[in-house]
Parts: sequence; C-alpha cells; structure tokens
Amino acid sequence: MRFLSSLPLVLLCTPLLAQPAEPGRGAEVFQTYCARCHLPIELETRLRNDWAGKPAADLLARITATMPGENAATLSPQQYLDVTAYVLATASSTWPELPADAVALDNLTILPRATAVAPTAGAPGNEWLTMNGPVGATRYSPLAVIDAGNVASLQVAWRFDLDAFGPLPEAQNVTTPLMAGGRMFATAGLQRDLIALDPVSGQLLWLWRAEEGERFDKAPRKGSGKGLAYWRSGSDERVLTVTPGYYLVALNARTGRPVEEFGAGGWVDLQDGLRLGPGREDLDIGLSFPPLVVDDVIVVGASHALATRPKSAANVKGDIRGYDARSGKLLWTFHTIPERNEFGSETWLGDSASYTGNAGVWAPMAADPALGLVYLPVETPTGDYYGADRPGDNLFGNSLVALDYRSGELRWYFQITHHDIWDWDLPAAPLLADLPDGRKVVVQLTKQALAYVFDRATGEPVWDIVETPVPASDVPGEQASPTQPIPVKPAPYDRQGFGLDDLIDYTPALQAQARELIKPYRLSELFTPPSLAEAPDGTRGTLHLPHATGGANWQGAAYDPDSGLLYVPSRTALTLLGLVPGGEASTVRYIQGQRAGLDLDGLPLFKPPYGRITAIDLGSGDQRWWMPNADTPAAIASHPALAGVTLPRTGNQNQVGLLVTKTLLFSGEGPGGKPLLRAHDKASGAILAEIPLPGSQTGTPLTFQIGDTQYLALTVSGAGGSELVVLKPAAVVNQ
Repeated sequence: MRFLSSLPLVLLCTPLLAQPAEPGRGAEVFQTYCARCHLPIELETRLRNDWAGKPAADLLARITATMPGENAATLSPQQYLDVTAYVLATASSTWPELPADAVALDNLTILPRATAVAPTAGAPGNEWLTMNGPVGATRYSPLAVIDAGNVASLQVAWRFDLDAFGPLPEAQNVTTPLMAGGRMFATAGLQRDLIALDPVSGQLLWLWRAEEGERFDKAPRKGSGKGLAYWRSGSDERVLTVTPGYYLVALNARTGRPVEEFGAGGWVDLQDGLRLGPGREDLDIGLSFPPLVVDDVIVVGASHALATRPKSAANVKGDIRGYDARSGKLLWTFHTIPERNEFGSETWLGDSASYTGNAGVWAPMAADPALGLVYLPVETPTGDYYGADRPGDNLFGNSLVALDYRSGELRWYFQITHHDIWDWDLPAAPLLADLPDGRKVVVQLTKQALAYVFDRATGEPVWDIVETPVPASDVPGEQASPTQPIPVKPAPYDRQGFGLDDLIDYTPALQAQARELIKPYRLSELFTPPSLAEAPDGTRGTLHLPHATGGANWQGAAYDPDSGLLYVPSRTALTLLGLVPGGEASTVRYIQGQRAGLDLDGLPLFKPPYGRITAIDLGSGDQRWWMPNADTPAAIASHPALAGVTLPRTGNQNQVGLLVTKTLLFSGEGPGGKPLLRAHDKASGAILAEIPLPGSQTGTPLTFQIGDTQYLALTVSGAGGSELVVLKPAAVVNQ
C-alpha cells in the first residue's frame, strides 16, 4: 500500500456490507496483498505524516482506489473496509472510537497515537547529535535533572531487543544511539540496520535495511558498527550511515526512506574513486564508525581488515572525503598517503607511497564550526608491525590532521608516532575543550597512554613535545625511527613498558612462576620495537605494555567545561610482539606470529590495576585523581592461588565508556564486566550510586531530556543478547 498524499482523493460510496469492519480480518488482507511492499511498523509513521487530522473515509477511499498497487480496486468492499480498520487499529487511536457496526467513516478523524515526543523547546542538551554528543566530541551534557540526590533511584524505563536483527544475532552491540528531532536512532545487526524509536516508550517507528548482496559478503567491517549521523536544515531531517558494503546512505529521519535527491536515490558509492592497491584483486575497505556531519558537509573515513598479518605491503589507500549533505556530491578528497609531489611525499622513501595502503580514519572525528576545521585521527599505514616496505616517517600516518572541512585543504598536522610498527593507530576522537580560562584546545588520546594537547586553531603544542631517542630495531630490513615525540605534560594516564618490577606479586610463588614464564621473551620500554619470534639471541618476541588496543581506544574521553577536567578511561594489558616470516600468508617479509598465552592460569602476569579512569586538569596538565575502572573480576577474586590474599580493587581489562553531565560522571564496566552503571563525584571520583543494568555496558552512554524528565541510554550485552536500555528516575517511572 502506498499512502501518497499527492494523489487526488476519491470519495467512495460504500455499499451495504455483510459484516461490520473487523481489523483482525484486515490483518489477513494486509498480509496477503500489502505486506510484500510494506511493513506494519511503517503504518504509524505514514498516518502521522500524511493523514493526521483527515477523515478516515478519505483513507478508505485512497486504499480502495490505489491498492493493491499492481491491480487497484479489485478487492471486495468488505476487504477494503477491514484493511482500513486494521491500519487504524495498528497505527492510530481512531479505531476504538468506531461503533461495532460502523460502515461510514465520514465523521471520524484520523488521530495517530502520540509518539516521538519533541524535546522541551529551548532546553539545553536535550539532544545527542553525534556518537560523542557535541560535534567537538566532549561527551558532555549540561543537563542536571539527574543529580547526586536522585541518581540512585534510576530504573529501566524501557528496553529494546537488538538480537532480532539478522541474519544472525551479534555477540555484542556497541552502538551509541542518537537523540534528535524527538526521535532516537540506532544501528542494529550484522547488516547494520537503521531503526528509529520513540524515546519515551521505546516503540519502533521505522526500520531500514541495506540489501548489499556480494558487497556485504566481501565487506571487511560487518556488524552494527558504532552508530550513525544526523543532519537537518529547517524541516529537512536526515540520518546517514555507511553500510558494511561501503555506501553512504541518507534516509528521511521521519520516514526511514532513502532521500531521492541524495546521490543515486539516496546512495553514494564510496568505492568510486578509490586509489587501489597494486596487485590486489580484493577491495579491503569499509567503515564501522559513522561519518561526521558539520554544517552541510559529511566527512567520511575509511577502515580496513586487521593489518597484523597483511596479504601484502600493497593495499587500497584510506583517503578521507567530504560530501555535500544535500546532494551527496563529492566536494573534496584528502590523501592521507600523499601522491608524488604532494606535501608529505618526501617522508616516504623509495616508491613506497605508490603502493602502501591503509592510513584511513576508522575512529570518530570532531569539528570546530567556528574555525571551519575538522580533526582527523589517522591510523597506521600497511602493515601494523613491520614497516621495511614503507621506509621513512610515513606522513600522514598516525597523525592528528586539521582540515578546512569546506575545501579539504590542510591547515595543520602533528605526527604522533613516526613510522609506526606497534599498531598504535590514533584510536579516539580528537576532543575539543574550551578551558575555563578561555583557551581552546584539542586533545588527542593514544593507545600508548599519552595525551597530546594543542591549540586547536594553530596546532601549537600547549606543553612541550620532545623528540626523544628510542631503541632501534634488530629485525632484518626494519628502519625504526630513531626518535619519537613525547609530551612533557600531561603525565601518562596508564602504564608504559614492561619489566620485572611489573610482575604479579600477590604471593612469592606466583611471582616466581611469572619470572619463569617470561624468560624466553624480551622486556620493553615504551617504544621498544617488535622482535623476531625466533631471534638470533634465542628470545621469542617482546612483551609490550600498553597493548595494541590501548591505553585509550575508540570510547575516548569525557570533558567537563566547568572544571576543566578531562576524564580518560584506559586499559592495562600485555601483548607479545613476535614476528614470523610471511610465508604463504603474506608477501610481506615478516608478520605478527600467533600470540602465546600471557597469563598464569587466568591471572594477569602483572600487578593491578588492570584498567583506570584518570582525571586530568587541562589547565595545569596535572592529574587530579585516578581510580580502578571496575571492581575486581570474580575470576580473580575467587582464584584458588589467591586464597587468603587480601586483594585491592583491581579494575578490569575492558574499555569503558564515559558520560559527564553538569552534576555527575557516569561509567560502566565494559564488555563482560558487572551489569551496572556507576555515578561518580566529578571532583574526586567517589562512587555515589550503582545502577543495575540487564547486561554489561558495551556502547557508550548518552543523555537527553524530554519535558521535565532526563533520561540515560546505552547498549548492553550479555548472555541474554544485546539490548538498548533507557533509564530514568524511579519517581518518574512509577508515575
């Protein structure tokens, strides 16, 4: 059925019917004649947008005159009346007003059920417009309805099952929903379906799914991804996604239908215009993060399959592109790996820039509309642990890059890791902080637990960054950079390097076992290069801390503009970097070997904490406080080797997501952690409340306000599957 308001209304004179209108029979008619083109969940949106306030008789006339679409006006009058009753019963409050023997609908007005309640007009912070909140990625909201006095009363307002989106349930959903225009938007399922929900009730308003066929089958980044993007201009509202098959798609935010004037019927093919990897028949590119929308420009990043064991040193390049938000037209392309004679090409020795790939932006981005700048956290070029095929510093790999988002022109950059051979991509959104003293800075977090702070207009470091001598590599062919830039401030927010003093010391026996276990391996300082798994000196690789997954990761930090405090979640984990010949797996000379077990019967080899939350004063660069990010995991607290040992609060090796509001700091325990959300005192980190959840936190939390009610929302996962959970104070829940 197509409820097209542009068609002329046909007034129907309904003959005497054998039976009263019955929505149950109408459901059967709908399933037989209509469901192949339309979903029941579409009906409420259609009535709200096209039929609110109109006579129900007009709807009956339209359905009769135009349906079924391929053979209109061929059903019986009874069938048309029944299916009209079904539509009204499914999607409006009109049907209960009908008398049982109703035939004529002329005096009945269509009243869609109240849904998608608009946020309070003018209320600050009532929306959440990017995965990190403001376009500056601060994960901050000025809302203050939920505070220390009522936070302990937070209860589940509604839950939405995310496992129903196929073809198979995801083990974890890590989406951060958006709240915009009175609707909540999220992604779900392996095919990255887009859904719109009523934020008050959790009712599904619409669903859209990309059917990509072979493009999906070959995609390197399947799954629901980390979220989506939103754009509006006047009454024109759109949600945008990058599909697993690497299309940019724009949907009408009210109806969920592709925007016809955007690209080709709502689709832009992001494979068009790529710089491919010589000799590579496969197209290793996609994106699991949303694009960034700033003003009328959509900035789209790129991601690839893991490059720890790349097929070859050649791959498709991760160019960054800007598109017009109205038309989908390509506006500009920025080469993260320069072409010959472009700025930065001199940092690629030999002809390595011509074939090296990757160097995309898989992490979230940020922008400053006042300066006209978008900030890109660029990843490592191909491959992650061996760089002999790309000698030189390799700009703009591992660089924070500021572009004019209207033209794509380079404004400034800073390379945070020269010639990366540790898989230390820039993993988090650059965070744009307005300090209490008026300074405007950008903070780039890293996997190596260093925060780099710059003037965001000029790129000048706020504190000195010193080119520091670092160890050389003895892997054949590798030419590691002799220095790396290390900031004087802030101090590292997690541990760096791995030595004997880091080993577990709960008991003498455990420490002795740990010393024995690490004998075959090299120890490390921060920038010690990877080594061979069968090195001439008899060692079997190098033990590294931080891990290639952080330190910090894509969850990023949260910033409080009132106090100037930056809250950084970090993970403390050990990794073994032992390189082996590429052999049949790769044409690259050396790739990462298979990692051996790095624990003592389930106990980490090193002392706790295993994860942290650190508060950094961006005015002074000093740490205010830090705390373990979680309680001691049950598997450690109950371990037989620790019987009788009094354990500290250890934290866990998860990446947790944070949210900061006018009143509180919120954190979960990450995937596999306790199913709860904590509220902290912002000044001290003290735990004020623990709010039970149906599963462990897997997505980053957000907040919004409707009327007088403030809500918190996040995705959780566990044995029962993945869900989107929305919380509000119990006094509101019980009304």
